[in-house]
Amino acid sequence: MQILCLGHITYDITFPVTSYPKENTKTRLFEKTECAGGPASIAAFLLGKWGQKVSIAGLIGNDNYGNKIKKEFVLNHVDTSYLTLAPKTETSHAFILANRSNGTRTIFSYVSKTDKLKPFVLEKTPDILLIDGHEYEASKHLLETYPHMISIIDAGRSKKEVIELAKKCTYVVCSKEFAENVTGYKFDFNNKLSLLKIYKKMTEIFKGIIVITLEEKGCLYSLNGQIKLMPSIKVKTIDSTGAGDIFHGAFTYGIAEGFEFEKVIKYASIAGALSVTKIGGYKSIPSLEEMTAVYDEIC
Repeated sequence: MQILCLGHITYDITFPVTSYPKENTKTRLFEKTECAGGPASIAAFLLGKWGQKVSIAGLIGNDNYGNKIKKEFVLNHVDTSYLTLAPKTETSHAFILANRSNGTRTIFSYVSKTDKLKPFVLEKTPDILLIDGHEYEASKHLLETYPHMISIIDAGRSKKEVIELAKKCTYVVCSKEFAENVTGYKFDFNNKLSLLKIYKKMTEIFKGIIVITLEEKGCLYSLNGQIKLMPSIKVKTIDSTGAGDIFHGAFTYGIAEGFEFEKVIKYASIAGALSVTKIGGYKSIPSLEEMTAVYDEIC
């Protein structure tokens, strides 16, 4: 199957630390990880590494970071035909402090005032479109122009534009924060009725198949009319950067491979969990061999 990932592209520099630095002090570091980042980008890297035919669409600058990003896509078997290098745009980038001691990460993002990716015509209609909600006009154009392709949205932010795009998608794979903000309800994991209330409200708002990621609590979904909670696997978290993006990439992989729905979610959950045991965004993507071994052991 042919997959297109569309969205925000950035360049990440991650510094592993053992504690958050105090203000007005100097910290000397001897290790860092650099790689391309962004929700749609990391998902595209996963799909390329796992052998899918995948293209990336997005906007980057024709600068040092932008050229590094394009080279990384090519090396990881991601087609860059729809990647736009804008000469007057500065590539967005982020500096990330990954606290090894407790698994938290602090992100300082520089998002340049760039042009938006303009709507474009595809040379060939993809079987699957994965969007992250960042490039509203281009995403809306594709969803409306090619209504019969399978569409998946990584809905992390509850902005009006993201909600509108989500209403057009086949699968709405959203964050806990997105579901709470859209429904106006809060998750109470000591009260199962709160989970049912939020999920049912989401089905009233969105026509697509809904999956709500709940971080260490797992994810909420529906199968055969029954709302279910799939727990996450327990791992030692070192760096959670990109875990959600890797979840969405593995989810898309499962859909492309025609997995049964619960296997799709289990695969995505395993991939996201394994990623937090390593430093760096797409560099923490587990291999397909790792995935198969863990899946066979658990299932």
